[in-house]
Amino acid sequence: MELRQLRYLAAIADHGNLGRAAKALYVSQPALSYALKRLEAELGVRLFDRTPAGVEPTAAGTEVIAAAAEALAAADRVRAAADRHRHGGVLRVGFEASGAGELTTRARAEFARRRPGVRVVPKRFDWGGEAAALRDGAVDAAFVWLPADLAGCESALVHTEPRVVGLPVGHRLAGRAAVDVVETNGEPLMWTDKAPREWVDWWAVNPRPDGSEPRWGPKNDNVEEMLEQVAEGAAVCFAPASMAAYYARPDLVWVPLADAEPLRVALAWRPGNPLAEDFAAVVRSLV
Repeated sequence: MELRQLRYLAAIADHGNLGRAAKALYVSQPALSYALKRLEAELGVRLFDRTPAGVEPTAAGTEVIAAAAEALAAADRVRAAADRHRHGGVLRVGFEASGAGELTTRARAEFARRRPGVRVVPKRFDWGGEAAALRDGAVDAAFVWLPADLAGCESALVHTEPRVVGLPVGHRLAGRAAVDVVETNGEPLMWTDKAPREWVDWWAVNPRPDGSEPRWGPKNDNVEEMLEQVAEGAAVCFAPASMAAYYARPDLVWVPLADAEPLRVALAWRPGNPLAEDFAAVVRSLV
């Protein structure tokens, strides 16, 4: 069994379709199908059932895929450990969307100035993905939007910022200096099923101050999809204030949410990683 086979397996599970997985892996679909058949023959179990829409994991496949994800994460940690000692080291820093605002870029720049022999690699993730990447070893440190599961990690609160509502130009609330959360109750709200439910509810302010539930709108997998749908008038979105600068668009308006709890951003890092601990010290010096 090779790591390449496990990466193929993970891609098929992620995409649920051999064609899309093959495209993401830059291999031909027949080659990927053959590789899957060989792996199934090697393991002696069927991993996927074929459906009209693509493939679905079997009971055995579900368990094997989970174990493969653990093996791939372990392999990534092995590579990261080696990278830290090659050419002075590598520090992988995770974030999502606008991260911790300007602090994200300032911290990377200051760390690079203090440790010129270390290559700082920024890695962007979609909703809530930076915390999972940190736990899985895909990054060494991350600016994490709370709430998040940071079990097994060191962390420090390093940034807060108010929240805003994103609206299409011409929306009835677009000209306001600020709005209360309940004033958006009738508006479909963008959300995602890719992040933990606690994270989704916090961003949606669910329940609302009046006890009601948001009117759920279209789902999205990343910030670009979210903003496209808001600009089209399909829904509104809640976001940190820094999004107004980082994702400024002529077809969007950002209005402060007067009564929403501000976003809290933690820097989290894997214990026992000297470079990550040094980066944490740099971030704290800038806060």
